[in-house]
Amino acid sequence: MTSKSSAEKAHRVAQKQAQRNKPINSSVKTAITKARKLILQKDFDAAQEAVKKASVALDEAAQKGVIHRNNAARRKSRLVKQLNDAVATSTQQKN
Repeated sequence: MTSKSSAEKAHRVAQKQAQRNKPINSSVKTAITKARKLILQKDFDAAQEAVKKASVALDEAAQKGVIHRNNAARRKSRLVKQLNDAVATSTQQKN
């Protein structure tokens, strides 16, 4: 345990913030996982919708300050890239 009252308060504040951010982080992770599973299942119409929902969840988390805006942008970019690569690979295999 800390001996300074300011450190104790900082710890309490950090715990409250973590508790407040936890459901937002959880929903973001769930949305990304759903999108990735649909991409792997090659259900591209549903995957595209799931990627949109994940993108919105990431934007909301960034706007609320739960994650940094560059973190959200990076994760959205990677998700869209996965979708585009899977679609491209699927169309190449059909031809």
